[in-house]
Amino acid sequence: MKLKKINPNLQKALIENDLTEANVLQQETFSLIKSGADCVIIAPEKSGKTAAIVLNVIQRLEKEFQESPRALIFVHSKEKLIEMKQMFEKFGNYTNLRVYGVHDKGDIDFDKNHISLGIDVLIGTTNRLNDLFSTAGFDVNQLKMFIVENTDDLLKLRYDTKISRIGENIKTQRIFFSENESERLYTFVDRVMIEPTWFDFYDDGEEEEEDIDDDDEQEDGEEE
Repeated sequence: MKLKKINPNLQKALIENDLTEANVLQQETFSLIKSGADCVIIAPEKSGKTAAIVLNVIQRLEKEFQESPRALIFVHSKEKLIEMKQMFEKFGNYTNLRVYGVHDKGDIDFDKNHISLGIDVLIGTTNRLNDLFSTAGFDVNQLKMFIVENTDDLLKLRYDTKISRIGENIKTQRIFFSENESERLYTFVDRVMIEPTWFDFYDDGEEEEEDIDDDDEQEDGEEE
């Protein structure tokens, strides 16, 4: 992928998975996410959001470090959790990042025990993450990335309080992905972010802050 200062090991794994060119979303958000800034990314289904999450987490974390999770990712379903975890396995093939996923029907005691052994990336459904962070006493000060995938779907389910509770008083980068804009989304962002950068990939191939190429075709083999 032609992304500025991309980690060589990540680059190698992407090429081996036939991702040789970044699409519009990945190209335009990479530098800002890498800088640690907060952002909100509005983009349609199958626009490369999941791949953007995975490659940016690998880029920022790079390798195994200490015990507590450094990236926390909210997903809306067990199926999305499995898809994202498999993508981490492919793109992170040349790193030793420890990725773990939790969902509502899993064994919470098993999850706590596994996480206590040390992980870098924790992916999960909102209810299970809320239960874990309420009872397990993780060192949240280690968090570098707080990511919500399909934010609009989770807000429709009224998970905004649980999501914001976990992130309360944590100084970390916040990245929200959403397929749609809504008043609920604006309200939620205003509550938990300070002057984030907004990207909108619905406007004829133009994102909100700067002009980009009109060609936003999906890369071969890339999933949402």
